[in-house]
Amino acid sequence: MSIIAKLSDVSVTRGKTRILQNVNWQMRTSEKWAVLGPNGAGKTTFLHLLSGYIFPAQGSVDVLGEQFGISDITEIRARIGLATANMLNRIGFDESVHDAVISAVHGVTGMGLERYADIDEERAIGLLTDWSLTELADKRIANISDGERKRVLIARALMPNPELLLLDEPTAALDLGSRESLLNKLQQLCLKADAPAIVMVTHHVEEIPAGITHVLLLRGGKVIASGPIEQVISSVTLSATYGVPVVVHRSGDRWFATARVK
Repeated sequence: MSIIAKLSDVSVTRGKTRILQNVNWQMRTSEKWAVLGPNGAGKTTFLHLLSGYIFPAQGSVDVLGEQFGISDITEIRARIGLATANMLNRIGFDESVHDAVISAVHGVTGMGLERYADIDEERAIGLLTDWSLTELADKRIANISDGERKRVLIARALMPNPELLLLDEPTAALDLGSRESLLNKLQQLCLKADAPAIVMVTHHVEEIPAGITHVLLLRGGKVIASGPIEQVISSVTLSATYGVPVVVHRSGDRWFATARVK
């Protein structure tokens, strides 16, 4: 398997504060990664690095065989699918679900003068079906639930058929039913033979869908552990990551963690 993304001695600063410190990490084609850590760990910054929207203060970032700062960043971004809550503001809440998804093929928000081929429409319909959005296709983003909006963002990110899919806390703020429904959809995506490489940021080990193969643990901008999920997720590593005693247990392909009560 070839390397699809690599960070070499990467540090990111904001003012005098280091958000990430000397991070070394790589992922290979077909791997599915979850990035965990407490607030302020550098998870979202890590995702922004991979998407090419920020650049490191030191070190190098290579994605899809191209090095940021040397290669054409616009062309690289076109090969990356990105689903973040901020995207909703760019799309606009008056946009229909269908239009929010299909417009991603041109990398735009809103339906303007762009032309859409039959194959674009077919792909959009397929994604609406896959993410249980068919009946909502004509509804405005403002009139659907938070869980449905999360699915729209992922369907939109998948519309250009990306080689790398980046998900920023896709289950955040969802109720139990909506969370589990979305995790089931993400599991199905992870297990597809033609799925893109995936990096998913989350706060909670319970929100890692089955099908995730690797985990990166961050705390204070530093890597605590990185590698195959079975080797990385443990009471020891999560206690070090979150700074409290943690008990980890596994049920099937899902992981769960609770703070140890003294």
